[in-house]
Amino acid sequence: MQANMRDKPHSCEECGSSFARKSHLLSHMKTHTREKLHSCELCGSSFALKSHLLSHMTVHMGDKPHSCEVCGSSFARKSTLLNHMTAHTGEKPHSCEICGSSFAQKSTLLSHMTTHTGEKPHSCEVCGSSFEWKSRLLRHMTKHTGEKPHSCEVCGSSFAQKSDLLSHMKTHTGEKPYSCEICCSSFAQKSNLLRHMKIHTGEKPHSCEVCGSSFAQKSHLLTHIKTHTGEKPHSCKLCGSSFAQKSTLLSHMTTHTGEKPHSCEVCGSSFEWKSRLLRHMTKHTGEKPHSCEVCGSSFAQKSDLLSHMKTHTGEKPYSCEICCSSFAWKSDLLRHIKIHTGDKPHSCEVCGSSFAQKSNLLRHMKIHTGEKPHSCEVCGSSFAQKSHLLTHIKTHTGEKPHSCEICGSSFARKSHLLTHMYTHTG
Repeated sequence: MQANMRDKPHSCEECGSSFARKSHLLSHMKTHTREKLHSCELCGSSFALKSHLLSHMTVHMGDKPHSCEVCGSSFARKSTLLNHMTAHTGEKPHSCEICGSSFAQKSTLLSHMTTHTGEKPHSCEVCGSSFEWKSRLLRHMTKHTGEKPHSCEVCGSSFAQKSDLLSHMKTHTGEKPYSCEICCSSFAQKSNLLRHMKIHTGEKPHSCEVCGSSFAQKSHLLTHIKTHTGEKPHSCKLCGSSFAQKSTLLSHMTTHTGEKPHSCEVCGSSFEWKSRLLRHMTKHTGEKPHSCEVCGSSFAQKSDLLSHMKTHTGEKPYSCEICCSSFAWKSDLLRHIKIHTGDKPHSCEVCGSSFAQKSNLLRHMKIHTGEKPHSCEVCGSSFAQKSHLLTHIKTHTGEKPHSCEICGSSFARKSHLLTHMYTHTG
């Protein structure tokens, strides 16, 4: 200890570091006072030490005299080369005393320590946001400046971060190096793979404080929050419609342009939205991954399963303001409303009959075409509508599910039960 005092007699009162020369101590003190007297005349960056300014100047001069003997990469500073060499040696000499994580560079260890302390020393002078690492502050600043210096040579797209450009380039090369070990799906970016893995683990760490709903991704939670706030910041310049998500606005724009960029490779059908194409594909694959826990019925779409569940719960949240009839689905309410308005926009070109629903028109057309695509496997009878076939099947099975609550008589059809009720009511 005494030998150390003789070799380095000048100690820092702030952190206890010792130095052989007083000038070194004075230079070190600037790291505590944050004094930066040496400025770069080219870009305005400031530094506490003149040596740091001289090292910085090599960035503008383009001089990179220090080369890596392994891969040939060149660097302006010897210290940067030494840091780079750890990528080849795998050396991680700097360890965290709290969790044991190891790092190749001391600066990375210092940045890591903020995850334990919660310290966010780097603040944005524009909006006040704070960050653990200076690199994240610099990335954040591009939101205010709008600077996008990294351009794609293929399509001309510009990006604020070089990492974003590198990720974008994979859309041109088709490279997907990150594969899921469970289902073999491949992804261009590691972050997308990690996001995908939550599908298998079922992890939903992001919860809504309003209704308690949980989500696998924070972005999904932020989108969900808008259902409570009613926020719709994305507006259509053509018709004024507003949307909570930018992606929904972009999809909406196709209703004006008529564009249907998403095509089915099997049958050639085109769709405005990718989600509709994916829904359509289940018709070809026959996939029905969403099962009802009550009765075991399977559905291709989760939305269909949620709608089906109302048949078990009896929930009918959509009510008609005119006659108070209730419906399980909004589409049924909209269809019902036309009974009151008398709106029949769908006309038959053969006989001129009009219908409130397009499905009713298509059903009516079979009267003219004589088409009867639904056949009974028992007796071979054919029917224009599937509902008629299902009713007919009951003549073979003897099933009579519709019972009169007054006298107990049973009927195969609900219409027969309603007719029967007249015998009681007169």
